[in-house]
Amino acid sequence: MSTSIKPSLWKFGGVTPLSLGKQVFKDIGEDEVSVRSAALAYYFVFAVFPAMLFILSLLGFFAGAGTQLRQSLFTTLGHVLPGSASDLVHKALDEVTRSSGAGKALFGILGALWSASSGVTAVMESLNIAYDVKEDRPVWKQRAVAVGLTLALAILVLAALALTLFGNVAADWLGAHIGLGNALVIAWKIVQWPVVLGFMFLAFAVTYYFAPNLEEPEWHWITPGSALGLIFWLVASFGFKLYLHFFNSYSKTYGSVGAVIILLLWLYITGFAILVGGEVNSAIGRAGDAQQKYEERHRRIEEELKAA
Repeated sequence: MSTSIKPSLWKFGGVTPLSLGKQVFKDIGEDEVSVRSAALAYYFVFAVFPAMLFILSLLGFFAGAGTQLRQSLFTTLGHVLPGSASDLVHKALDEVTRSSGAGKALFGILGALWSASSGVTAVMESLNIAYDVKEDRPVWKQRAVAVGLTLALAILVLAALALTLFGNVAADWLGAHIGLGNALVIAWKIVQWPVVLGFMFLAFAVTYYFAPNLEEPEWHWITPGSALGLIFWLVASFGFKLYLHFFNSYSKTYGSVGAVIILLLWLYITGFAILVGGEVNSAIGRAGDAQQKYEERHRRIEEELKAA
């Protein structure tokens, strides 16, 4: 039995980046990634708001009107969300933080887990197609994986958000109360951003490991697919935000519905980035398997010739 270790995904399966790009572009068309991204955006809408209800219900105990936490949330959401979609989220934040309570938090967590896990289930189905595998897990196991992924991704997102909101404040506090030197405080303020990116890469890694129904999944902290997906998401999100800043005609054309349309487009970009990353990893995996089979066959032929 062969015990050879699979080569790194960063070797692109033994093919050139150009050949890999052509294959990924072909797979995107054949797997209807654009259509499936639109379906993910639909599911994400139903997943985002219940999840936000839970998170904001918890934060509502602390993010009262006029607090620094609430203002920090407003500022961060304004940087991430495009255009008037930010205003739409702000309205939801206002409504929830005015009347948070234990009952609402409990309802929020149940609704968030169920609805958000439905969105993750849609991601699982789409990644199965990207990886060319069939879904044969029992329904209960699919839902359990989806709920587990939902919780894991929520923790990673909250950790990244916490670092973004309070990383500088925490560094200043530690510097003042523990006696850390200014150099260490400044170093932490710089290092925290790679740490935030690390949380985002980990979110992609967890998704690509658990979501598709792979027989022998392999853990990778950072893959070409996750790197490309994250870079594409960041660039496309900020590009879309910049476009809306100068050429936003959705609100003029659709009125108040324009904010919902903008949010849907941003969720479409998010789903597209996830699926393209999966297509990249899948293409590299197939190329690597083909290269490995070729090398094993060539090695067997050489051994047979030597034995003869």
